[in-house]
Amino acid sequence: MNRLRGEISAIESCGSVALVDVRVGERRYAATLLGAGGKAASWRPGQAISLLFNETEVALAKNLTGLISLRNRLPGTVTAVERGQVLSRVCFDVDGIEVAAVITSRSLDMLALAIGDRVEGLVKANEMHVVEDVAP
Repeated sequence: MNRLRGEISAIESCGSVALVDVRVGERRYAATLLGAGGKAASWRPGQAISLLFNETEVALAKNLTGLISLRNRLPGTVTAVERGQVLSRVCFDVDGIEVAAVITSRSLDMLALAIGDRVEGLVKANEMHVVEDVAP
């Protein structure tokens, strides 16, 4: 499970749907929460939280250009590649935070990923889970 520690910068909600904007260092990320109206109502800007997301929910892009609807773009440098027969795990550094992605080995080959390559991790906002942060 990937974890980004940050703080809430804004919350927009309507009924049981909430869009939470989170600041992690200089970067901004978003989480769309369904069925979280009550809980999100108690959250405030400036509150420490963590964004959690599964390694299998991270898509990888190399040389990405243009506009894209995914709001969570994690640019980084590949630090490790663990190739499997069907699935492979790629670790990359995003501003000093290790993030991992599990992609198909076919995609790994197609992207020709290697340590030191620049990539962008992409995560849909509805795949980000928000939890109140506690001291590490």
